[in-house]
Amino acid sequence: MALRSPLRSVASQATALSRSYSATPAANAKVAVLGAAGGIGQPLSMLMKLSPEVTELGLYDVMGTPGVAADVSHIPTKSSTTGTLPSPISWPPSGNDGLAAALTGAEVVVIPAGVPRKPGMTRDDLFNTNASIVATLATACAEHCPDAVLAIISNPVNSTVPIAAEILKKHGVFNPKKVCGVTTLDVCRANTFVGANQGVDPSTLDVPVIGGHAGITILPLLSQTGLTFSEADREALTKRIQFGGDEVVQAKAGAGSATLSMAYAGYIFAENVLKAKRGEDIVMCSYVESSITDAAYFSSPCKFGKDGVEEVMGFGEISPYEQQWFDKMLPELKAQIQKGVDFAASY
Repeated sequence: MALRSPLRSVASQATALSRSYSATPAANAKVAVLGAAGGIGQPLSMLMKLSPEVTELGLYDVMGTPGVAADVSHIPTKSSTTGTLPSPISWPPSGNDGLAAALTGAEVVVIPAGVPRKPGMTRDDLFNTNASIVATLATACAEHCPDAVLAIISNPVNSTVPIAAEILKKHGVFNPKKVCGVTTLDVCRANTFVGANQGVDPSTLDVPVIGGHAGITILPLLSQTGLTFSEADREALTKRIQFGGDEVVQAKAGAGSATLSMAYAGYIFAENVLKAKRGEDIVMCSYVESSITDAAYFSSPCKFGKDGVEEVMGFGEISPYEQQWFDKMLPELKAQIQKGVDFAASY
C-alpha cells in the first residue's frame, strides 16, 4: 500500500520554521496538552508552540505548569500560551477550574499524562495508575470540549484508548472519529531503523505499522516498503520496532522512558490532525475504533479530515511472515482492549 507520508516534510519544515511561522496560513486552533510538565509534556509543549497550525496553547498538569507555560511563551510565535494547575480543594466543591480553562475551546487535546515506564516494567504494569488518570481527563474532556479530537499517548495505549472511549460513551459524547491512540512513534522508529538498514534517508520512507502500541501487538509491514530484506534483517527489524521502547528505557538506566522521540511523534500527530481539519490530505496510522479485524480497536492507516478520522483504511496484503505475527498479536490486543473496557465499566 502506497501512502502519502505526513512525516516526510518534517525535517525541512523544522529548519525553516523560525523564519516561516508568521507567514504560514492557518485557521485559529487551540491545542491542550494534559501532562504538560512531564518528560513528554515539556518538549511536546515546546514543539506545539513552534507549530504554525496552533494559535492558542493550553497547558495543564498537577504541578509545574505555570513555569513551563512561562518558558515556552517566550518563543516568538503567534500562539498564546497559558499554564494551569488543579484548583485548590474547597467546600462546597467547585470543580477543577484549571483543567476546565486548559480544555475549553480546544480542537485537539494531546494526553501524555501519567507515570513513565521504568526498567523491568511493561506497559501493562502502568495500567492501574494511568488508567485512572486517563479516565479522569476523559471525563473533563466530555464536559469541557466534547467535540475535540483526543490524541492519547498515555500508556498502555491499547487499554487507555478504550477507557477514554467508554468514559465518553457514559457522558453521551463519544465520536469514534475523535478518539485516537498516537502510534506515530512506531512509524518513526520503523522509518529510522529501516533507513539505517537500507542506507536510505528515513525521511523518504513511510513504513505502515499496524495493530497496537505495545510489544508484539506492534506489526511493521516491511513487505509493503518495496525494499528487500534478508530473513535475519527482517526478523531483527521487526523485533527492534516492536520493542524500541525497551531500548530507550534500558539506555536511560532507570531515568525514564522514550520522552523526546514520543514528544516529536505526538507533535507530528497533532499538527497533522490540524492540517487535515483545514483541508489538507492526511493519511497516517492511528489506533482507533475499527472493524477491519476482530479487535474493536486497531491501528492502521486512517484518512483524516475536518472532523477527525474520515476513513479507517485497510492495510492491504501482508506476507506469510507478517501473518504469523498478526495471528500472535490479535488475541493479546483483544485482551488488552477488554481490560480497558472492564476498567471503565467500574470507574
